Amino acid sequence: MMKILQLGKFYPIRGGVEKVMYDLMLGLSEAGVCCDMLCASTEDHPAAEIEVNPYARLYVVPTSLKVAGTMLAPGMISKLRKIAGHYDIIHIHHPDPMASLALYLSGYRGRVILHWHSDILKQKNLLKLYKPLQNWLIKRADQIVGTTPVYVEQSPFLQHVRDKIDYIPIGVTPMSYDEAAVANLRSRYADKTLIFSLGRLVEYKGYAYLIEAMEQLDAHFHLIIGGKGPLEQQLKQLIADLNLQDRISMAGFVADEDIPTYFGAADIFCLSSIWKTEAFAIVQIEAMSCGKPLVSTAIPGSGVSWVNQHQVSGLVVAPENATALAQAIQQIGSDAVRYQAYADGGLKRYRENFTRDKMIEKCRRVYEK
Repeated sequence: MMKILQLGKFYPIRGGVEKVMYDLMLGLSEAGVCCDMLCASTEDHPAAEIEVNPYARLYVVPTSLKVAGTMLAPGMISKLRKIAGHYDIIHIHHPDPMASLALYLSGYRGRVILHWHSDILKQKNLLKLYKPLQNWLIKRADQIVGTTPVYVEQSPFLQHVRDKIDYIPIGVTPMSYDEAAVANLRSRYADKTLIFSLGRLVEYKGYAYLIEAMEQLDAHFHLIIGGKGPLEQQLKQLIADLNLQDRISMAGFVADEDIPTYFGAADIFCLSSIWKTEAFAIVQIEAMSCGKPLVSTAIPGSGVSWVNQHQVSGLVVAPENATALAQAIQQIGSDAVRYQAYADGGLKRYRENFTRDKMIEKCRRVYEK
């Protein structure tokens, strides 16, 4: 029987990469494949070894410090050296310099799958230090997989290894929400067309453009932005400067158990991201699973607009363009026939491409190959 190790990132699960890792571990182990996960702690979570089920074990090593946006967990090196020989395949998730260093020093001689979630874009100094290790990892990998065909085909770091590239679309279980909780949330915004956006309040999410778009829409539309981050006060000031306090709600941090309620209450989901840092956007497929039309952006080199297919699951517009966002929201929100076509198209696209079962099935095929 194959034994797999998912390697990299953090626990508790907060970001998209670790969610993919954790879901792969769960889905594969529930299908009877031995699949463990080794990661670093975050949010002061204690070091732990957790038996998830009879086929899956989660190893969490302590994080010592954070340098240049990178968590340093030296315990990952010693732990991987101890356990690497137990596995037929190590499935390492990039970008994660600590995991790459641990693999380099582990002495592991088995098969390596490199999951290329995104390029390192913003941290230029980190990339200079990390690039030799990244080059080794690309060469060492037996197979490189992306989350969309677009991203891995266009990554400047992978042009010379096209012969070993494949992709595994991210998959999620469908959002399930309580109708009473949805009705309660909607009651706060009577007769409004609700636009929902969810993510960290950081520059690459492009929230300033979405806020400016609201200035161009009539009062029938109401925007809810869920999430926290360093730009919170700046965005609140922009809302005040545009006198949009009655038309935009900043929901702050949304607990995992409450997220489905917001998706259920929303009429339209909007992803206003502007940089290739947004490689896939899991929130898009979560919205699709609820039958919600999407408005997203055509970020060069990103897979975002491959996920949201233009005029199938919603509309795709130019990034950094408030007017284009407003026009797309207006088109979907004011045309019942168009709205239903995109709602149905998104749900169909989700079921055909982005369920967790589809992700597990494709991953198993890559492993078997």
